[in-house]
Amino acid sequence: MKGRLFVISAPSGAGKTTLLKKVMATVSGLVFSISHTTRAPRGGDVDGVDYYFTDKNKFTSMIDQGLFLEHANVHDNLYGTSSGAIESQLSQGLDVILDIDVQGAAILRQSKRVEGAHVFISPPGLKELENRLRGRGTESEEKIQLRLKNAEVEMAAAKDYEYLLVNDSLEEATNILTSIILAERARGHRHPSGEPIDMVKK
Repeated sequence: MKGRLFVISAPSGAGKTTLLKKVMATVSGLVFSISHTTRAPRGGDVDGVDYYFTDKNKFTSMIDQGLFLEHANVHDNLYGTSSGAIESQLSQGLDVILDIDVQGAAILRQSKRVEGAHVFISPPGLKELENRLRGRGTESEEKIQLRLKNAEVEMAAAKDYEYLLVNDSLEEATNILTSIILAERARGHRHPSGEPIDMVKK
């Protein structure tokens, strides 16, 4: 039985990374899809774990070879998802978390190459989002303003997602996202562990 793809999007600073780490630490059978990007690593980023960091020439070559399921330009950096890696993980019966922006999610919905459950994670509001971005201490004022401007557009796209959750309380958001994953497994006739339910088993 193939696994389920979970497409997760959120504005920068919404707490998506922390939330996903907590969920993946408690729910078995989940794997993270590692995207390719041309952006520079941030403090703590590990190549091959957080992203596959590459330059624009190599990224463009991969586009020309048709190796991406989707790709987009976000905050002046390129991001892309390897179609081969996703298909391999799903065919092993693993549920895949795909962390992409609203552009990439829209491309996936339109292409219909891979079906998935689409989840949008929202901050409590733009003011709180600004506080979180400034609290990072890693962004210039220009970058912060760009991310806030993009966040308005991204949050308007939340209506296109099957699921919407507000990351106001990390514990509550973790419980909600976990419930979504388990509900999708039940809908696919699978146990909470991800294993298929065998109705004829004695």
